[in-house]
Amino acid sequence: MVLAAGRGERLRPLTDRTPKPLIAVRGKPLIVWHLEALARAGVREVVVNLSWLGEQIRAALGDGSGWGLRIHYSAEGPVPLESGGGIFRALPLLGESPFILVNGDVFTDFDHRGVVLPAGADAHLQLVPNPSHHPRGDFSLQSGWVGEADTPRYTYAGIGIFSPALFAGCTDGRFPLLPLLRRAIAARRLSGALFTGAWTDVGTMARLESLNQVTT
Repeated sequence: MVLAAGRGERLRPLTDRTPKPLIAVRGKPLIVWHLEALARAGVREVVVNLSWLGEQIRAALGDGSGWGLRIHYSAEGPVPLESGGGIFRALPLLGESPFILVNGDVFTDFDHRGVVLPAGADAHLQLVPNPSHHPRGDFSLQSGWVGEADTPRYTYAGIGIFSPALFAGCTDGRFPLLPLLRRAIAARRLSGALFTGAWTDVGTMARLESLNQVTT
């Protein structure tokens, strides 16, 4: 699943007319980088959630055949359901097995091949060294398990593998993902790994411009 429903407030006015996942990074829409990476990893079916200017995304990506994929769309209406609610709404399209989750607003060279959900975990997160704009980080990582200790702490990369079991007890509606992750931490069911490759949260014009100064 690629999360693509957000408004992109910090990239306004650019995102007033272009949904954030379609903003060009190094010559192609940001979401296309994710579709290509998923296709290389052997993924064949992808769910994309839609809200703000979602029909532009649907029109640009179509059925996904251009990347050897089959894309299913999960429409959320005019108000995004946040990460937790958006994923929960899409669960009928995702099935009963663990699935890859990618935030559509990150740029990365992460390779999804070979990454699996460890036994005993409800989700497996990729963490990255803290960027300058998020020095406190999100979570700690000790012996392959994610926690909330003070040190060392890392930033959630917006990439992971999730089991539908993480959403047990949830109901349709707008809610964040973080409380579910904390519930899994408390049960020692949230695993993780540190990724040290290329990664940028494309959250501001400055970061977007910095990425586009480098060509591939």
